[in-house]
This record gives sequence, structure tokens and C-alpha cells, in this order.
Amino acid sequence: MRLLFVSSPVSSLNSGRLGGVALNLKNITRTMVSRGHEVKIVAPTGSAIAGLPIQEITGALQPLIPEPTYHDPVLMPEDAVVAHMWDYVREVEQNYDLIVDFGYEWLPFYLSPFLQRPVLHYVCISSWNAVMDQAIARVAQLCPGTLGAHTHAQAETYSVADSFRILSSGIDLDQYQFRAKADKTLAWAGRISPEKGLEDAFAVAQITNLPLQVFGYLQDEQYWQSLQQNYPQAQVEYKGFLPTAEFQQALGQCQALLMTHKWVEAFGRVALEALACGVPVISYDRGGPKEIVETGQTGFLVTPDDVQGLVAAVEKIATIDRGHCRQVADRRYSLPAYGDRLEEWFEEILNS
Repeated sequence: MRLLFVSSPVSSLNSGRLGGVALNLKNITRTMVSRGHEVKIVAPTGSAIAGLPIQEITGALQPLIPEPTYHDPVLMPEDAVVAHMWDYVREVEQNYDLIVDFGYEWLPFYLSPFLQRPVLHYVCISSWNAVMDQAIARVAQLCPGTLGAHTHAQAETYSVADSFRILSSGIDLDQYQFRAKADKTLAWAGRISPEKGLEDAFAVAQITNLPLQVFGYLQDEQYWQSLQQNYPQAQVEYKGFLPTAEFQQALGQCQALLMTHKWVEAFGRVALEALACGVPVISYDRGGPKEIVETGQTGFLVTPDDVQGLVAAVEKIATIDRGHCRQVADRRYSLPAYGDRLEEWFEEILNS
């Protein structure tokens, strides 16, 4: 197959701002290339990655609204890179069999029915905007079979839940070293912004008196400063956004990964990375992670927003077999298995 993958216009693939979306796109590209498919990625300038075929596009990045509400309008900057990216798609679409959109922007959903090649949308987040929900519902009606989601929990946030192909995810397990023993340290990883609920991880660190290592892109500096002021006794070290090799090395030394999201997380790829290192996951029973974590087996699911529940889970974390965590990652989240699911989806669309 000849595949054209279109990245998010929010950031380059290398900035850390895209979080799991960038890692997912890189993994899928490498998997498809290894299977003999021709792939090109369309992404904003600054996305060059050795060994990956990338067409970089200039233009203004799509803004992230700091605290969006459901009824906010869709915004587009002057000289928008998203418009230039899809101009390029329109120019070259005849050279490809399928186009796969990895972003969450209105324009690609609107354009889909007008392009000559099928456009698949691998939706990266749960519902949070009325205009986007309307655009996605329109695609479900006009282009059936072309919507993909990570989890049932994510799909169920949309009015057209049954229209989504559930794909889960996968990671390159060879990049993650299993560690049977851990330091008495907790980990948290993700974009540092209010919807990720980092304050609850700070609270756990302060209550348990355990060090907390924080990994990820610092999106909201004011929010970060407020956490340090509100939890002065918490032993927190910010490690930044790290390349996979460094991230897995640091993460693997931790007792547990805390997932404290305040919204319906579409998946939570960092949970896979933790399990691959043998690190149990303590997560709120909300969104994608509830389809990954098995209470008492690979970690604990806790009532959403219950900090004391997180603390209780930390106190029981030694009962989790770290070796079993890695085995689950090997069995369920390998790139070969993930590649099979994606190929099946692609082929069904081409043959329909």
C-alpha cells in the first residue's frame, strides 16, 4: 500500500507537545515501512526524524486553547500550517492509496468527502468540542468505516460511538528494559496542564512522603508554579520531556506510575511504557486506562478524584508482580499485533 500519514498541526513531531500522538505516529510508520508499504508523513517544520520519510510544511501552528469549553468556536491562525498541510495532501493524493489523519482539527474532517482518495481519521482524543463532534458525526455518515479510536471509553464520548474502529495501540517493546527491582519513587508522565490532574500526584507525594518524578512537556507554566506553592512538602523533581531511551531508563526505576487525569483520556500510552518496564500503574478508573490496567494484576484502578484511594493503592503496590506487568505488555501491546489491526483496517477500506 501507498500510505500518506498526516500529523497534527499543533506542533512538530520533536517538540514533546504532541505527547503520545507523536510516538504513535512514529511507531506506526516504522511498522508499516517494515512490512513493505510505502509511507510518507506530512508534518509541520521541525519534524525531521532520521530514517523516517517526512514532508515538512511551513506555517503557523494550530493554537491550543488553555482552558477550552465545549462550545468554544474552532480557531485557525493566519497562514495556518493545517491549511498548507492539506493543500499538499490535495496536490499529491493521486500518488497514494490511503490518507490517514492523526490530528484533531476541523478542516481535515470537513475536507474528507471532497478528496478522491479515502481519508481515515485516527482520532487522538475524546470528545471536548461541539463543532468537532458535529464534524466527526458528518464523516461517520458520509464516509462510513473511516473513523478509528484507541478505546471503547474514548469512542463512547461521541454520539457516533458505533462508527469507530477500536484499534488500541502498541509500542516497540525492544526499546523498553524490564527492571525487576525499583526505588521507592513514584512517577507521573504527561503534558503538564490542568486536565491531566497533576495536583493529585503532588498530593500523593506529600501524604506518602515518597519522591515523585514528573516527566513530560510543560504546557502551562502558571499551573506548574501553583502546584509547587500548594504542595510545599511534596518531594517533586521535574525531569522534562525525554527521548524514549532516557525516559524508560528513569521510569523503570520507579515503584509505580500515577495516572490522575481529570478528563476521559483516550488511551494513555504511557501506561504501556510503564508496563513494558515492569512498572505497575495506579490510575483513576476513567477513560482509556481502565481498559489497560487490571486491578491487583498490573496495578490498581481507583475511584476518580479520590486521592486517598491513590494513597491506599501506593501502600499495596508491592503486591504487584512486575514480571507479570511486562508479560501483559508483551502479549497485548506489541507492534506486530498493532500492525496487524491497522493493516486489516486499511485493507477493508481499500476493498470496500
